[in-house]
Amino acid sequence: MRNLVTLVVILIAAIILIQSSCYIVDEREQVVVTEFGQPVRTVQSPGLHFKIPFIQQLHTFEDRLLYSDADPRQIYTQDKKNLIVDNFARWRITDPLKFLVSVQNVSYAQSRLDDIIFSAVREELGQRTLVEIVVTHREDIMKKVTERSHEAALGLGIDILDVRIKRADLPRENKNNVFERMRAERERQAKEYRAEGEEEALKIRAEADLEVARLKSEALQKSQLIRGEGDAEALRIYADAFEQDPRFFQFWRTLEAYEKTLGEGTTVVMPPTSDFFKYLTKKRPR
Repeated sequence: MRNLVTLVVILIAAIILIQSSCYIVDEREQVVVTEFGQPVRTVQSPGLHFKIPFIQQLHTFEDRLLYSDADPRQIYTQDKKNLIVDNFARWRITDPLKFLVSVQNVSYAQSRLDDIIFSAVREELGQRTLVEIVVTHREDIMKKVTERSHEAALGLGIDILDVRIKRADLPRENKNNVFERMRAERERQAKEYRAEGEEEALKIRAEADLEVARLKSEALQKSQLIRGEGDAEALRIYADAFEQDPRFFQFWRTLEAYEKTLGEGTTVVMPPTSDFFKYLTKKRPR
């Protein structure tokens, strides 16, 4: 019985010893092995590995791409504009031994990276104008900021892959002034456009009035010409008719004169022997 207990104790101790001497590195991790606080080796290949139990310790770090989002900070551009800049970065631990010695953990590394990146952002943006930062040279600025940050972070065992600006805003107290200037500029442009439009409208109206006057003049001229031709044709017809039967023509014209002058209630003071009444007074032959 005593031998059985001894065997069980030996087995349990062996299991504990094996568990303490074996460790598995995940493909998303990398490990630094230390002995009495001193680095012994770095393990970056995934799989089963061994260490001296109870003497050697493991320090595990991410081998994946990490993301750092800094708090918004204030900077000044070359043209003395005050900007609130919010940036982020993507980075990776490339040398876990340097990382362990310099920053020890990801939390402290984030703090160091924020300072490194902001220093590069402030230095680069301080050499640029607001228009270059926001509109024209954004990509070139970010490339240079990434290069500066990468060089500064190599001593920490960190590789900074990309730095970007999420937001570059004016401070709240400056926004109203900027908006007012923008509004004034837009109003000035609107007035210019209205003035140009009114000038163009007056020009179009003047041209239209001139065209109307020309068309009326041509129409009047044409109507007078047609009227003259009609009057001439009427006179010709009258003359032809008069030549064919002068007495009938005279009779017809007299009847027309009666129709135009002798209406209902018309009073005419004229001797009845006048030629005007000759067709009214002359007796008909029986």
